[in-house]
Amino acid sequence: MKSLMLALGLTVIAADAHAISRYNSESMSCAKVQATLRNEGAAILRYRSARSGAPLYGRYVSTASQCESGQHMERRYIPTADNPRCPVRECEHNDYTVR
Repeated sequence: MKSLMLALGLTVIAADAHAISRYNSESMSCAKVQATLRNEGAAILRYRSARSGAPLYGRYVSTASQCESGQHMERRYIPTADNPRCPVRECEHNDYTVR
């Protein structure tokens, strides 16, 4: 009985671990990037910096529910095959600094 409960517990934990897809945004159209985010909820998108050519990446989301507690969505622009400024959303930590 204990081993059954342990196996059930491990199955539930494993079910919560979702793999996140990774894509090269520069090989996709802007519409495809946005459709991918809508369908998957979140994805890692990588691309090259326009200034240095260094590889960059970020976790982009479709809705605020994909952000962690204490985060909100911010609009960002990433390069795609057909648009150098494709609008996407990224989770950012809330800044409650009092000035």
